[in-house]
Amino acid sequence: MGGAILAGLRRSAAADDGVVVTTRSAESAARMSADGIEVLSLETAPDANRRAVAGAGLVLLAVKPAMIADLLREIADALEPDAIVVSVAAGVTTASMEALVANPVVRSMPNTPSLVGLGVTGLSAGSRVDDAQVSLVAALFATVGEVIVVPEAQLDALSAVSGSGPAYVFLLIERWTQAAIDLGFAPEQARLMVEQTVRGASELLAGADVDATELRRRVTSPKGTTERAVAVLEEAELRDLFTRAADAAVARAKEIAAGS
Repeated sequence: MGGAILAGLRRSAAADDGVVVTTRSAESAARMSADGIEVLSLETAPDANRRAVAGAGLVLLAVKPAMIADLLREIADALEPDAIVVSVAAGVTTASMEALVANPVVRSMPNTPSLVGLGVTGLSAGSRVDDAQVSLVAALFATVGEVIVVPEAQLDALSAVSGSGPAYVFLLIERWTQAAIDLGFAPEQARLMVEQTVRGASELLAGADVDATELRRRVTSPKGTTERAVAVLEEAELRDLFTRAADAAVARAKEIAAGS
């Protein structure tokens, strides 16, 4: 996800203001280096994280949740007093971060379509963050898609919808493609039909002045083939299924926050 955000900064020219990135290996540092972006490798510079945050006004922590606390302890006294610390880590609360650093902190929850500039990022501010600081963080994530600011109590639910959401879509495409293969199409044909249909339907919805319910109604002719197929899908109680899936994701996020 850090790479996606870096790509967004490059596309928007925001990196011209000066960006320092840390990574584990010298090989990945060489791969990520670009004009205007300084990349430090922990392999060659053990103090790279502390060097990277020195003088920074905004610090993005794009590491695994289990690594956040140790990373904050490492950089705490190297942070600028007014630097905004932003995490990209499920289940790590602002309160837990505020216990380790004196800085304003923000939680973020982007999703993988950020890689192509079509992401959705949820933001939740800690107790020390003002509106101007939230706007600054939102501007960062706007380089990779849309931004929604929500109370922290809603962030796990947002993650269950948009954070995990791409996996739901990919699973649907997997199953739909297999159904096309079972109908006798070659795998390449099945993949083309399904993926282009999903892409086309998404673009149609994005450009429409009506919602998905109305678009579905328009393509579902009474007593037609689509109506029959939709009836079968509805028999699976999709609304309940998606609710249970989202509830499971939220429950897991709470487990992560509790350290289990």
